[in-house]
Amino acid sequence: MPSWSLPDLTGRTYLITGSNAGLGYFSAEHLVRAGGRVLMTGRNPNRLAAARAALRRRLPDADPDLAETLLLDTSNFGSVRAAAASVRGRGRLDGVLLNAGIVHPPSKRETTPDGQELVFATNVLGHFALAGELLVPLAAGLGRMVWLGSMSTSLWKYDPADPQLVDGYTPWRAYVQSKVATTALGLEADRRLRAAKVPVSSVIAHPGYSTSGRTPGIIGVNEPSRLSRFADNLQAVITQSKEMGALPLVQALAGEGVESGSFWGPKHTTHGPPRLAKPARITRDPEMAARLWDAAEEATGVRWPPQRSSSRR
Repeated sequence: MPSWSLPDLTGRTYLITGSNAGLGYFSAEHLVRAGGRVLMTGRNPNRLAAARAALRRRLPDADPDLAETLLLDTSNFGSVRAAAASVRGRGRLDGVLLNAGIVHPPSKRETTPDGQELVFATNVLGHFALAGELLVPLAAGLGRMVWLGSMSTSLWKYDPADPQLVDGYTPWRAYVQSKVATTALGLEADRRLRAAKVPVSSVIAHPGYSTSGRTPGIIGVNEPSRLSRFADNLQAVITQSKEMGALPLVQALAGEGVESGSFWGPKHTTHGPPRLAKPARITRDPEMAARLWDAAEEATGVRWPPQRSSSRR
């Protein structure tokens, strides 16, 4: 791992969605190693417990109370509201990493109990609702919300004119459109938070090309097959571990020199330490972002930010 580190995070609290595996788990590791308290969230209590146990094994010198677990399913708006209410009761929050998501969508279009297309609900709408519900504790901590982008948005320019993919659903299109929407909403959140003078930063980060096969094996967290190890190592020149892929995410969340509205990724696009990057052109379209914002508010029933708030830092 390169000579890169977070500042001392003692006394700071962060929430990560999808903390039981992959980028979410390793983001939690990085934050705890720097002294931060982490609320590890996920929809499966057993997997969350396994991830927390793994973190304690791998960081034996860290305070065991720095990692807590909280049930949260971003595809279920009721679960999002319940988790957000629990977090608000704890007081200030220094950051939320909107990481959870479906990377391998179902072959056919599926909907959630709320009637939303599954990938869009999980990757986008649940996080939009969560970010809005956590504005008060984030503002109290002058915190950051970090949206998880993807380099796929620069490779396939799908315009989410039909974000629910009622027509033309394919697994890949569902994934890429969800990432276009996520990045666009992250940038739009920055514009709206600034306009409303809410002291919360909105930042976007992507992990490059991070694979399980190049990631340390951890019982209950990352257990790739021999075939996955072999296949992923064949791409070693352009890939990296998820432990490395988490670096731009935690830099955006808790690193120094991070401005609201910025976009972070690996130095060499697919791999490397964190650096400032440039989001895909399609995601920078304010008209499309405004359209997506309206759709997200309509689907979730969460409307934010308030029109007036305290002065921004």
